[in-house]
Amino acid sequence: MFGSREVYILGGGAHGKVVASTLIAGGYKIAGVLDDNQLLLGSTVMEVPVIGPFDLLNDIEEPEAIIAIGANVVRKTIASRFPHVKWVTAIHPEAYVHDTVRIGHGTVVFAGTVIQPDVVIGDHCIINTSSSVDHDCMINNFVHIAPGCSLGSNISLEEGVFLGIGASIIPDMNIGEWSTVGAGGVVVRDVPPHSLAIGVPAKIHTDKE
Repeated sequence: MFGSREVYILGGGAHGKVVASTLIAGGYKIAGVLDDNQLLLGSTVMEVPVIGPFDLLNDIEEPEAIIAIGANVVRKTIASRFPHVKWVTAIHPEAYVHDTVRIGHGTVVFAGTVIQPDVVIGDHCIINTSSSVDHDCMINNFVHIAPGCSLGSNISLEEGVFLGIGASIIPDMNIGEWSTVGAGGVVVRDVPPHSLAIGVPAKIHTDKE
């Protein structure tokens, strides 16, 4: 999944630093950083300059890129804007990813992460620093697992789920689409779609409340 190809980073914020360092560790050359925020033009991410807006991708033949924005809904919006882009998957060489793991396009796996056998990870996910994902988990598109999270076996995270720093989920749980588990939360029962789960054990708050 790594090589010497040139990759554009979409997102000039702080999250871009970790994505850039992952790409560099994997031997990629970063062609430049793109961001629609004009105030970032001319700034740098890991000494790589912000050279213009996202739409510059439309002027590049067969561009390769990765989205470096932590907000799940924003990543989904950007990915839909550029169907012609080849989205790069980046795995830090200091992560452990078992050979049976399947990972989609545009996903990043940061240093210190452990992903065990037969895990399936979708497109444009973030598996952040020192997270642990046990066997047979299903992680759908546009999920963000923050640093230090622990997932037991056979867990399903539906599209757009966000797990806060240090969240833990016991085996065989399902977290519904576009739900959030707060930092340090411990999930011991299924979480419905579009819900917030916080606390130890996590109490679930839904949109209907």
